[in-house]
Amino acid sequence: MEEIDLCSVNLRPFKLMDVDDFVLWAGDDRVTRNLRWKTITSKEEALTFIKDVCIPHPWRRSICYNDHSIGFVSIFPESGDDRYRAYSGYALAADYWGHGIATKAVEAAVSQVFEDLPEVVRLQAFVDIENKASQRVLEKVGFHQEGLLRKYSYIKGRLRDLYVYSFLATDVPANEP
Repeated sequence: MEEIDLCSVNLRPFKLMDVDDFVLWAGDDRVTRNLRWKTITSKEEALTFIKDVCIPHPWRRSICYNDHSIGFVSIFPESGDDRYRAYSGYALAADYWGHGIATKAVEAAVSQVFEDLPEVVRLQAFVDIENKASQRVLEKVGFHQEGLLRKYSYIKGRLRDLYVYSFLATDVPANEP
């Protein structure tokens, strides 16, 4: 793969015309193995998922490289008394792993989400203890590992141990004048 220009990576809302790109990465078991949703198996399924899940989602962005969807970052805000808390998740096409794209995308999401959702003061992320790459992404962005949740989540037919990470609104560096 050619050298990735991180300046060509951005986040934007999903569009229906992302369907061909979406099915490429969301149809890859390597990409979806740590996600709660199942691997996409057809263009029709991808279109339905984009239309019914991605577009109406309160804060889900497509990770784009040269305006092609290559993954996503989602923030799931809580409600009621828990509205100060949100959960973060992301995935990236396997062809783009190891180039700093996930780190750049999560950094961009973190800096934007506290502006878009001002009531949120705490982002949380749960990562399978075997997913070292995702742990590194969160740590590079500035998330703090808070602990191990043993047998916490049932994903893809397996009960998993997860690390919980947090990032607080006060962790965002202040903009320099």
